[in-house]
Amino acid sequence: MKKHILLLFIVLISCTSNVKKEETATTTTYYLIRHSEKVRTDTSNKNPNLNEVGFERAKKWAEYFKDIHLDAVYSTNYNRTMQTSKPTAESKKLAIINYNPRNMYDSIFQKNTQGKTVLVVGHSNTTPAFVNKILGEKKYKDIDDNDNASLFIITITKEGKTSTIQKVD
Repeated sequence: MKKHILLLFIVLISCTSNVKKEETATTTTYYLIRHSEKVRTDTSNKNPNLNEVGFERAKKWAEYFKDIHLDAVYSTNYNRTMQTSKPTAESKKLAIINYNPRNMYDSIFQKNTQGKTVLVVGHSNTTPAFVNKILGEKKYKDIDDNDNASLFIITITKEGKTSTIQKVD
């Protein structure tokens, strides 16, 4: 009788831990930021680098994500977004994956990021547009051109989607 009770107990514990693993595996978290401060001396330059303040902020982002597990880092293919994402990607030993903002949150991206924790680096207009696309609603407006500190966090579970914005200075 004791063996049967012990066996039943082990089976119940096993089933409970499998449910917990499945719930964790189906949680997707997106962190979305705009690139750090860029050089503004040449207004005709469509692909400027970060300025000194921007490079410092990029390091601060890496520090912010230091204790947050990331499975992937996505960035548009511009100097300022790549330079913003580089310190975080290097600290996590991850390659930066380029995405086309015209195809944001398509079925391929969704499949590749499902159940993962992902950082996405974009621009003042593409970052909130990406967030809105994930949420399926027009919740957020373009980011002010002087705002390089907003962090959008979207969590997707089987219960639904949640979003928050934080300022990280």
